[in-house]
Amino acid sequence: MNRLSQVSRLAGVGSRFLIVGGLSTLIEVGVFNLLVFVLGWDVVSAKIAASLVALINAYFGNREWTFRHRDRRGRTSEIALFLGVNAVCTVLGAGIVWLGVEGLRMLLGEAPGALGINLVNFASIGIIVLVRFVLYHWLVFPQKNAAPETA
Repeated sequence: MNRLSQVSRLAGVGSRFLIVGGLSTLIEVGVFNLLVFVLGWDVVSAKIAASLVALINAYFGNREWTFRHRDRRGRTSEIALFLGVNAVCTVLGAGIVWLGVEGLRMLLGEAPGALGINLVNFASIGIIVLVRFVLYHWLVFPQKNAAPETA
């Protein structure tokens, strides 16, 4: 496969991944805000719970659309890898939110408001999107053996 074909294929997969991720992000942000600002949860617990809710959309969207032409190693091992990757990403995202909110608290001298908390949350999502794409692309939904993938 030539370099242009590889880039084109990766762009197609990446575009589908971003669309699924965008929908999952809307779900995550909505649940996060509901838990924090309506139900009074702390930001770390809300981040973890919201991420878990968004995972349902993310798994099916990525398995059935983004990476539909990839190997299917078996649903059980695929789900185990998917959950493992997302457990790591959820912990990393919660850590980024905690660090960001604490950093804002130190800078402002008081607890940050909704805007600050959401900016930190969006920054954590952006970082985690990159980590997830790499891990999904090469670990969870690997390419078929030696057969070129169609976009």
